[in-house]
Amino acid sequence: MKTPRTGILLACAWLAATPLPASSHLDDPAQLVSDTAGRILTRLNENHAQYHQRPELLKDVVREDLLPLLDVRYAGRLILGRSGRDASAEQLDAFTEAMSNLLINRYAEGLLQFRSEEQLEVLPLRGELNERMTRVRTRVRLESGGFAPVDYVFRRTDGGWKAFDVVVEGISYVTTYRNQIMPEVQAEGLDAVIARLNQGQLVLSD
Repeated sequence: MKTPRTGILLACAWLAATPLPASSHLDDPAQLVSDTAGRILTRLNENHAQYHQRPELLKDVVREDLLPLLDVRYAGRLILGRSGRDASAEQLDAFTEAMSNLLINRYAEGLLQFRSEEQLEVLPLRGELNERMTRVRTRVRLESGGFAPVDYVFRRTDGGWKAFDVVVEGISYVTTYRNQIMPEVQAEGLDAVIARLNQGQLVLSD
């Protein structure tokens, strides 16, 4: 199956981020994007041949270096929207796990197709940091010479700044997935949707 363009752009964005000047704010979300990209790129460069022989190992890279920066549980609640209002804590945990596995698979596929000539520029933040929602704007330079905007939406949590949405070329992944999942949950129930996600029977498009 061809990796969705969104998945490739997301992987390129995390990998090719231009290093930012040292920041006095250790929890600056823009700096977090740059630092995470640097760690992933280092691992990819050091194990390039191995990852192409065993691409499943890239899932470990995503799980260890990228997933801790994402607030997948909060994003999951946003994706479920009103269809998840009555969900139990156990159901939310199961849905979060299913969505995490989906993201890990898609990012790993994107990393495998990463091209080093693609570069990302982290743009200056607009205004002051907002603890409820701060957008880190970036743009990926493509082979064609053009740019694709990839923005990360952060909020401050007890564990620091976490990204809960990614907006690729103006399209929110939370909104995209909500539009696909909410009708399924309303029709079949959350447990059935979780089972289908885990079994690969419910395929979500980017």
